[in-house]
Formats: sequence, C-alpha cells, structure tokens
Amino acid sequence: MKHQAGSPPQEVRILGGQWKRSKLPVADRPGLRPTPSRVRETLFNWLGQDLTGWRVIDAFAGTGALGFEAASRGAREALLFEQDPALAAQLQAVRTRLKAEAVRVQRGDGLAALRAAAGQGWNAVFLDPPFDATAVFEPALRAAAAAIGPEGFVYLEAPRPWSEAELAALGLALHRHGRAGAVAFHLLRPLAA
Repeated sequence: MKHQAGSPPQEVRILGGQWKRSKLPVADRPGLRPTPSRVRETLFNWLGQDLTGWRVIDAFAGTGALGFEAASRGAREALLFEQDPALAAQLQAVRTRLKAEAVRVQRGDGLAALRAAAGQGWNAVFLDPPFDATAVFEPALRAAAAAIGPEGFVYLEAPRPWSEAELAALGLALHRHGRAGAVAFHLLRPLAA
C-alpha cells in the first residue's frame, strides 16, 4: 500500500502460514511502528517457517504482526499484550476475523506480563516496544530471558544494536542480528544455551 515517506503504512500483511496475505490494520498511533515485512521475513527464516506447537508472547503487540505471524505458522499459543485500549480492541477484531483460536489478546502491561511468565518455558518472546520507551528495554529483556525455556528465543527490535556484553548481563546471548533503516533487530538465546 502506498503511503507518504515517514508515515506508517495503513496495513501490513501476514507473510506465511495459514493466513498468508491476510491484512492487519495499522492504526495511526504515536510510537506505533510495525515490524517491516522484510525484517519479519528474515526473523521467520531464522526461527524456521513451521512453528507447530510453539508458545509465544508478543509483549508489545501493536498491530500484532509478530504474534499473528507465529500463530499463522502453527504456534499453538500466541499471547498478545497491548496497553492501548483501541489497539487491543483492533487485535481482538483481527483474532475474531481470522478465527485465530491459538491467539489470546490481553489488554495490559507487556512488561508485567513477561515478569509473570518467569519460569514458564516459552519458545519465543517478541519485544518491539516503542523506541522512545528506552527505560523499558533492559527490564523487558531481563524478564523475557526468565520467561523462555533453555531452547527458547527472544526477538528484540530496538533503535540501536545491543552489544554482547549488555545482553550477557541480562542472561542473553546474541544469536543473529541485522539492521533495516532505523531498526536494529536481534535474535537472542539464553546465555547457557
């Protein structure tokens, strides 16, 4: 969809799985920055196309692109957290439209939800907080590290690359990383893995 440079797209599409090409609306909200398609494509190439049986958390869901993408590729549980009531309602509407039984949308604080998920052995946690919420990155990474299992992954989108030393202090190791425009993206593993 065409949009003016600098303005967010009005929709994104699911790239793979049972809902491939399904549209997800993008609300005009400050700080809402959907994961670019080519970044999502790279991420799911890294994770594998088939996530059958996986349990994932999309802690700052926004458009839900990461959580719905995982569910489309077979995740048995995709928990989407969104603080903004209008965005949470939009996520719920998409869930209903797609008949996405594996997706659960919860309005609330993604960081608090991650902390509550400690020790639950999730397969993946997706972290894509608003870039201006700099204070949330470190505690979110620490909580995500505690929520995933020993073979789990944490995906981080940030305005800058995170160093191996910074990540190690939070219990995580850099597995893969890339950059697309202003977005630095990282796939992380538990340090012990």
